Amino acid sequence: MKFMLLLYVPAEIRDDPDARASMEEWMAYGRALTEAGAHVGDNALEGLDAATTVRVRDGETLITDGPFAETKELLGGYYVLDLPDREAAVAWAAKVPSAPYGTIEVRPVMEFESA
Repeated sequence: MKFMLLLYVPAEIRDDPDARASMEEWMAYGRALTEAGAHVGDNALEGLDAATTVRVRDGETLITDGPFAETKELLGGYYVLDLPDREAAVAWAAKVPSAPYGTIEVRPVMEFESA
């Protein structure tokens, strides 16, 4: 099964290098995922100032710079993992370096059969 870990961090921490996890912690986490054979993919995301929100309403495309809604937590990145079950995904989520100050959302990835 594939799971996506969505990594949310408080807005005030995103730009505070003293408050967030070190790059060394992130690299160690990535190595552990790879060594466990669980790592499928990951990416960090640029900040809100680089975001564009697109909505289509009544056939009209509406484009807004930034996120759709004000939020206190920002989606900072994600991991896609191949794991046996939800419990394993939750265990890996608890080890994410930003877990002590952020939120990790665990979602199963829908997989469709090829036609």
